[in-house]
Amino acid sequence: PAPVGEARLMRHLKEIAKKNTGVEKISFLGGGMYSHHIPPAVDQLILRSEFYTAYTPYQPEVAQGTLLAIWEFQTMVSELYGLPLSNASLYDGASATAEGVLMARRLTRRTGVLMSSCVHPQYRETSHSYLKGSFETETENPIQTLPMSESGCADIDALIEALTAETACVVVGYPSYVGPMADLKRLADACHEQGALLVVSVVEPYALALAEPPGAWGADIVVGEGQPLACPPQFGGPGVGLLACRQDRKFLQQLPGRVCGETVDKTGKRGWVLTLSTREQHIRRERATSNICTNQGLLALAFAIRVSLLGKEGFKEVATHCLSKSEYLKGELLKLPGLSLRFKANAETPSFNEFALRVESEKSIATLCNELSQAGYQAGVPLAQLDEAFDDSRLIAVVETHTKEDLDGFVAAFKAVLD
Repeated sequence: PAPVGEARLMRHLKEIAKKNTGVEKISFLGGGMYSHHIPPAVDQLILRSEFYTAYTPYQPEVAQGTLLAIWEFQTMVSELYGLPLSNASLYDGASATAEGVLMARRLTRRTGVLMSSCVHPQYRETSHSYLKGSFETETENPIQTLPMSESGCADIDALIEALTAETACVVVGYPSYVGPMADLKRLADACHEQGALLVVSVVEPYALALAEPPGAWGADIVVGEGQPLACPPQFGGPGVGLLACRQDRKFLQQLPGRVCGETVDKTGKRGWVLTLSTREQHIRRERATSNICTNQGLLALAFAIRVSLLGKEGFKEVATHCLSKSEYLKGELLKLPGLSLRFKANAETPSFNEFALRVESEKSIATLCNELSQAGYQAGVPLAQLDEAFDDSRLIAVVETHTKEDLDGFVAAFKAVLD
């Protein structure tokens, strides 16, 4: 269109912005991006000029504050995942999963990768993209994807059976992308017997407030997304990738990105430095652990601030709210005719704050969800993107900010569109 004056342009932009209705609707979207509460204090602190304008801390003598913040972040990720070594963050959960796979291949000097379809589909696609350059032929694919079990978790028996002497790692989701959580210790033991590593991908860190951390039952590398503790969903991003691993010199040398460590200066005063930086900018490219990874410094700081504000008890309290509200909504929805769980959770495979809801109705699920949207509710993530067989299902996510009125209103709206 022809140019217009600034005042008229601003008015035009506001008219366009009014078409955005997301903020006026109650969202039950999840699937790797969650609308947990982020206190205004987090934004105010990361906007301080000392943090907001800080560059990569190559010179420790002028970057002690940034280095200390990274060091605290690494400590929090280590405690969260139950593993002693953590790096200074990665781009997001998808790239962190891919980096975990590459790390496992370097450590084992094997190429085979077994990946459960319970891993976030975008994490699987990203891993495939990362490895594509190492394929010898167009048809070759070192990633073997195995279907989930009927309960919606990793099929442990199938994964164990598929293990070979060429398997570098097995990658599973915890919780599964569709909600349930399984006991994976037997899988970890089987991987170690075969000389393979277990890589665990965690999309919802709050789940680990109530569940045993993967490092406690034998995971070698744990990766995941820190967005739920760092920032609200913003058109799908940004995120902050988390990665932690076993206490082993070989593992430390193969960590992608950077690692901040504690030291002392020449006078004995406590301080922090980058103790490891195996990026292609710092060492020979062919020996670099990653050529494209970086640390999401500002988002990692936001993560650390939010965790500090919560504390251990607050972390558990938020998770407890998520679990109890999710179970309440699940129970109320299942009272409605035509609604059922796509995957039958049981004592061995409980869910945290997400569940896959199956709809049997004369109306298509797309029509139902459109009507729910008009009533003011975003009714979950379509599961057809995971498998076309699941085109009658939606992944429903519940967070601590949902009130009982929100949940009851959603149930009433669902009942109305089903009638």
